[in-house]
Amino acid sequence: MNATPIALELRDLRKSFGRTEIIRGASLAVGQGERVAIIGPNGAGKSTLFNLISGRFEPTSGQILLNGKRIDGLRPFEVSRMGLSRSFQMSNLFTRLSVFENVRCAVLWSLGYRYAFWKFLADLHDANRRADEVLAMIKLDRRRDVLAMNLTYAEQRALEIGITIAGGADVLLLDEPTAGMSHSETNRFVELIREVTVGKTLLTVEHDMGVVFGLADKIAVLVYGEVIAFDLPEAVRANPKVQEAYLGSVLADAQAAEAGH
Repeated sequence: MNATPIALELRDLRKSFGRTEIIRGASLAVGQGERVAIIGPNGAGKSTLFNLISGRFEPTSGQILLNGKRIDGLRPFEVSRMGLSRSFQMSNLFTRLSVFENVRCAVLWSLGYRYAFWKFLADLHDANRRADEVLAMIKLDRRRDVLAMNLTYAEQRALEIGITIAGGADVLLLDEPTAGMSHSETNRFVELIREVTVGKTLLTVEHDMGVVFGLADKIAVLVYGEVIAFDLPEAVRANPKVQEAYLGSVLADAQAAEAGH
């Protein structure tokens, strides 16, 4: 059986701010089409890791490869053009534009359109068609003409997912996609993520263990800037090292909270 090609690889990645080392030799290889959740305690370096992968930070040392090509040191828009797209913890929308216009903005560059003041957006039929396809995928087609600022919180997060996938990226980074959602909203959103990421490679940072175990094919555990485990969810759950460093206390807290209801 052929091994799954590697979509995203981190090789001995390190990041220091002054004398403080945040990422301490993190290594990870994510196969094409895999859904990977990155978990770990607060301060483990999860956001820093995402910032390194997406080009917002430059590594102190080490390498980041996207489909076999190095992207460490590239700027965020250059990383995006190579096929990696990221959503953020906080809403990052054009709030005074409609839902459709937000998605179309993300589509334009991927289709090769550049800044040209003489072009009418309404005439860009391929961009408009692709934007409508994305809206149908994220189930916001009926909210097409609503301003982004007037969407519910869950709808805004769905719109962010739409913007993330609109450019056709093969590798997606989702930063705490269900943060702030109710239990029912979270369940619907996880199903949406599963639908729109079929065939794509997904990395997500997530604190909700229900989401992690319900969504991820594999789990990477980051503790003090190092990946201490990377395996199937069942193996990670049973890993004594992971339980000691992080997961045991999280699961115990979740069970206690459940018992209190």
